[in-house]
Amino acid sequence: MGKGLLGKKVGMTQIFDDEGRIIPVTVIEANSCVVVQVKTEENDGYQAVQLGFGEVDPKQLNRPRRGHFDKAGVSPRRYLAEFRADNGEWADIGVGDAVGPDVFSPGQRIKVRGVSRGKGFAGSIKRHNTSRGPMTHGSRYHRGPGSSGASAFPARVHRGRKLPGRMGGKRVTVESAEVVRVDTDRGLILLRGSVPGPRGGVLQLESS
Repeated sequence: MGKGLLGKKVGMTQIFDDEGRIIPVTVIEANSCVVVQVKTEENDGYQAVQLGFGEVDPKQLNRPRRGHFDKAGVSPRRYLAEFRADNGEWADIGVGDAVGPDVFSPGQRIKVRGVSRGKGFAGSIKRHNTSRGPMTHGSRYHRGPGSSGASAFPARVHRGRKLPGRMGGKRVTVESAEVVRVDTDRGLILLRGSVPGPRGGVLQLESS
């Protein structure tokens, strides 16, 4: 694992490259990350850097969380995320340092983690893209999940059966997302294509 940061999904737009081709991009705002804690092999058993993102009123935090920020000497943050530092890329950073979009460069491939948009309860056709039943010849079974298993054996429903249920709202990782542009002045990162989550959702970006 390498360097990373937290950001907020602003939305999608499109830009033009040097040859005039349209590139759909996702705009991510990542200009307020700060190092809250640096974990070492001697004290914690592994090397990692903890980043905080998003301002928050201290009154909204409990006493242990406020003490954690007071010990670091940084203003309280709403979100915290930890990035492993086994390869030594975080060796030159300390508590209280700001981390911005300049940790990535155009053309770099990174991982993007976020929570997908929740879509509520959905049937098996919408949730798993299964086929529907016949719509004619007297059939009264159109959008059901189908048979759940045999009756006598194994007398239970196997785990993993594609049944109706809650759709979305899960942690999703996009591998090898391309960084198209980095705007350090406005604290923005432009990624090619779409990423999980709604507008305003918090994303975790990490170099592969």
